[in-house]
Amino acid sequence: MMEFNYSQDFASIDFRAQPELYQVGRGEQGVLSVEPYKSEILPHWKFRTATIAKKSSAEIYRLFQKYKKDDDFVGMDMARKFLQMGFTRARRYANHPSGRKYKKGTNVILPSTNDPEKAKAAQIFYAVYLKAREDKVYKALKKDWMERERSLH
Repeated sequence: MMEFNYSQDFASIDFRAQPELYQVGRGEQGVLSVEPYKSEILPHWKFRTATIAKKSSAEIYRLFQKYKKDDDFVGMDMARKFLQMGFTRARRYANHPSGRKYKKGTNVILPSTNDPEKAKAAQIFYAVYLKAREDKVYKALKKDWMERERSLH
């Protein structure tokens, strides 16, 4: 897998108009940089409670399906990243109410707690994330995209 290129001028790139500039990256890389998708998906990304997470993940999955219908791999991948980030962030806040895992300025992990509401929100996002990640069309498009990325470098 190619290293994610953070040096792109994300502010000036419309990735819908220039999808060839998009990189999948690892995990959630680029999720808060790739426009116009960030602006379309971010307003729906919420995980404070299980009820909110259920509504949020359903709306993001609806966008995933819309991008799929439009044959828009970049949009599908960005929706997948937001679903993954919903899981990881809700899980982080379930374990650490401040959202901070490490003691400031150190590598010392702060004591873990368990917020059952955030843990439930994480489970909700995780289930929807898996549904998107395992979608047959998404998987085929991602495989093609990754092969194209490899052939360019």
